[in-house]
Amino acid sequence: MVDPPLLDVRDLRAGYGAFAVLHGVSLSVLPGEVVAVLGSNGVGKTTLNRTLSGLLRPRGGSIGFAGEEIAGADHAAIVRAGLVHVPEGRRVFPNLTVRDNLLLGSYARGRAERAQSLDRVFDIFPRLAERLRQRAGTMSGGEQQMLAIGRGLMARPRLLILDEPSLGLSPLLVEEMFALIGRLRGEGLSLLLVEQNVMQSLAVASRAYVIEHGRVALSGTADALSRDARLRAAYLGL
Repeated sequence: MVDPPLLDVRDLRAGYGAFAVLHGVSLSVLPGEVVAVLGSNGVGKTTLNRTLSGLLRPRGGSIGFAGEEIAGADHAAIVRAGLVHVPEGRRVFPNLTVRDNLLLGSYARGRAERAQSLDRVFDIFPRLAERLRQRAGTMSGGEQQMLAIGRGLMARPRLLILDEPSLGLSPLLVEEMFALIGRLRGEGLSLLLVEQNVMQSLAVASRAYVIEHGRVALSGTADALSRDARLRAAYLGL
């Protein structure tokens, strides 16, 4: 018997003012699954993330999370339910220390497990343990990305949305980032990985959706999509 989806998005429509961005997107994430959402800049990936996490009210469709409808719900209630979004651009608090940034991650959810969550974050990111009292704004881009993901993990997510986690990182740090995603997958964490980095995303995901012009253009298993001629032509020039 197949488990019901943890996240079940159907015919989602969203936009800004008179401008429509998403035109009926449907996708799902099963418990313990890594699902990649792929596409170039401007196709609607960030709008999708903002709508899923309650920062943007949808214009239509449904968002089921853990069996409950959350479309249009308050973003704080969505976090409390266990859907946690690590936004593009890290968005750490530059004047706060690493420790304070991490503790803020457990403000809405996970307060009772703060000590265990900190231990887990430091196990995954030993560099953060070495910089507890350092101000986040003085850290490198790679370290800030670690901090942003660590802050997300502090909320004990049931589903973690990672929005362009490799953006702006050096090739070596990109490799480290995808190795981390593989580790989180191995621990059974459900992940929605929203990325432009197509082949490395497909290497860690079980399934993927390709968005073009606010619609799902391709979907399937990561293995099948990695061999799909249309995807290879569009994104790899092959």
